[in-house]
Amino acid sequence: MADVGIPEPFEAYAVRLGRIDRPARDNFLHARDLTGEMTMDFDMWFLRRGETIIAVDTGMSDRADPQRGRRLDRLPRDAAGELGIDPDAVSDLVITHLHYDHAGRIGDFPAARVWVQKSELDYVLGPDMGHPSLSHFFDVDDLKVVLERIFASSVRAIDGTRVLVPGVELHHIGGHTRGLQVVRVYTERGWVVIASDALHYYANHERRDPFPAVVDLPQMLEGYVRIEELADTWEHIIPGHDPEVMTRYACGDLPEGIVALHRPPAAR
Repeated sequence: MADVGIPEPFEAYAVRLGRIDRPARDNFLHARDLTGEMTMDFDMWFLRRGETIIAVDTGMSDRADPQRGRRLDRLPRDAAGELGIDPDAVSDLVITHLHYDHAGRIGDFPAARVWVQKSELDYVLGPDMGHPSLSHFFDVDDLKVVLERIFASSVRAIDGTRVLVPGVELHHIGGHTRGLQVVRVYTERGWVVIASDALHYYANHERRDPFPAVVDLPQMLEGYVRIEELADTWEHIIPGHDPEVMTRYACGDLPEGIVALHRPPAAR
């Protein structure tokens, strides 16, 4: 899409909240011949420009941690503090989709407006959740929190594309869920796309073999093309669960498990 003017750049940070080792073959739809394990990181993101602070996703709740066998190493509020961010100063919270590992701690940012795609709300509040193979990925208590925030007039439902502020755009992608969205953010190195679960791992894109949790496969594959169009280069695309992000963007001036995405990748 054509850019109107050049916005002031944002700082962008990826934060690892937790991780788990799982069979490599479980991360691809078709690569059943793979052996060994792959680590899956559970990440969230912060965008900062002066006093404008935006959080993206909130990890999983403490209910999901033991029930699903996941390990949570830090809370979103604590992660904000490690970056010198007051959680109450986060004005906007983008939820890329409502799976349990992305929408579990919305309450950590009580003053924030919550941005979610209307199609995602329709999906999780509709009859599709009568199918356990779909509803398994959601936590009912997380959705109750979203509903409470709707009644408190602090949820903004998006229908497609939205410029949140100059330099931060939300784009509907779908595929993984009905209403999955990605975040396009302008930084000092150009337009970066936080792909979240539109792209779990770099290897999903490289192999053109998606993560198997998918509602609409053609839409998910088309999403790969879309995020390529939105990002300045392939190195400006940030997958949602790949520990390689922490390796590529590693630097010595941030706490372990936090990297700056507005800087060029330091390692390949």
